[in-house]
Amino acid sequence: MEKTLFKPIGLAIFSIMLLMLSCSNAGDQKDEKKSIPEKPTNEEIIKKGQQLVTIMGCNDCHSPKKMGPMGPEIIGDLMLSGFPYNRRIVKFDNKLIKEGFPMFYPDLTAAAGPWGVSFAANLTPDETGIGGWTEEQFNKALTKGKLKGLDSNRTLLPPMPWINFENLSNDEVHAIFTYLKSIKPVKNIVPPAISPDKM
Repeated sequence: MEKTLFKPIGLAIFSIMLLMLSCSNAGDQKDEKKSIPEKPTNEEIIKKGQQLVTIMGCNDCHSPKKMGPMGPEIIGDLMLSGFPYNRRIVKFDNKLIKEGFPMFYPDLTAAAGPWGVSFAANLTPDETGIGGWTEEQFNKALTKGKLKGLDSNRTLLPPMPWINFENLSNDEVHAIFTYLKSIKPVKNIVPPAISPDKM
């Protein structure tokens, strides 16, 4: 009688242990699936790029503005298109510049200082902007300060704060580049920088 009672109890204990083991393994598998990050969609990458462009202040200099009731407002059709090609280039001849102080156009798309006069670049995906750039070029321009992202070119001029962006991750640069490639292209040939002796 003891033998027959032991067999069902032993089977019941074995079944319970087997069930507990399979439940714990199922939980582990769910945790493994949760720990693998999902690849972001293109829409999510663009949204992240837009957020970075906003918090990094790219519009401050690269977007032409007009005066509105609350101060300067971005001209929507010209967003991130740089210094407008048809704008008059003023002559900077100021004692303060000679002493090292910078001066800005009212909408900040151009600046003058001891380096000469620099103009904010066109960041839209038009051919006159970054339309023909590779992501590698964009990365070099943004994080290494190379004009047009080419090793042989000079360093970007002030006020471009590329030194602040040296530690951007490749994913962040990719998001910014993807966002910029998604915005409206604006045909705008930005003038070349003016050296101090020609100001």
